[in-house]
Amino acid sequence: MRPLSKVAPEWWDYTTLDRAILDDAARLSAEDLLGLARPGFKVVFYDTLEDFYLAEALEYITAWRQATEESPAGICGPIGPTEQLPLVARLVNELELDLRHAHFWGMDEWVEDGREVSIEHPLSFRRADMALCFDRIRPDLRMPEENLHFPTVELEAYKTSYDRARCLVMQGGQGEVKHWAFNDPPQRAGAYHDAPPSPAEYRKLATRIVDLHPMTLIQNARTSGGGVVQNVPSQALSVGPVETWKAKKVSIWQAGNHDNPFGMRLTTLMISKRLPDAAAPMSLLADHPNVQFNFYRHGVGSTSAEMH
Repeated sequence: MRPLSKVAPEWWDYTTLDRAILDDAARLSAEDLLGLARPGFKVVFYDTLEDFYLAEALEYITAWRQATEESPAGICGPIGPTEQLPLVARLVNELELDLRHAHFWGMDEWVEDGREVSIEHPLSFRRADMALCFDRIRPDLRMPEENLHFPTVELEAYKTSYDRARCLVMQGGQGEVKHWAFNDPPQRAGAYHDAPPSPAEYRKLATRIVDLHPMTLIQNARTSGGGVVQNVPSQALSVGPVETWKAKKVSIWQAGNHDNPFGMRLTTLMISKRLPDAAAPMSLLADHPNVQFNFYRHGVGSTSAEMH
């Protein structure tokens, strides 16, 4: 029997993993992370935040430049981080990049009362994408409205959009519960009372409504809501592994704001050593053929105990 979670006993999460894996991750230095790269898994460090977010923004430009009328293409992007988004708009405008055949997928969105939140909601991810990026692009360069894909509770249109254009890159951040998008671990109930779903079973999940782990609620209250956890929805729409595996590349950006030093080490180790486990969903990327972890060097931090 696997141990109960140390933070939410009715849920699966990374604290239910084998203690040896957790201890191995905690011992890794920042430089050790670079040594965990392998074919299909690249680890990149950036020495400044300027370089970090510019490199993230350039992934948008590189993807959109490959879009043609015969072969439309684009990128799936996160809210968290967001600092790259104004840079994307500036680059498009300065380079006069025509986006008529380019596509963009939003990764996720909050759900309240069975519906995706409106663009007027203060926590709306679509609102953030539009305000920080797409509304800043010159009107004559913008992609058509139908090429902007945001998940809604009418799931099919979003899911099938990944078959109408090539998703060259799926970007993401890593949350405290080790998710990308809102691919959280499941509750410890029913068929998953004694063990989480197998990696193969979890990978069958497509875009869907997700019940959010308590750690995710606390994290989003901290990073986006001033700690007012009662205002954070307990459900969200999330792009799934099915769509993620349609992306040519998965690129995860970790500046040290959304997960802690231990968490960043843990998933790097599990992907490197091919140890996928649905209790730490990011580790499932061990089976994706092209994954890149991008770190701000000074955000990697230390796992040493230190009183403040």
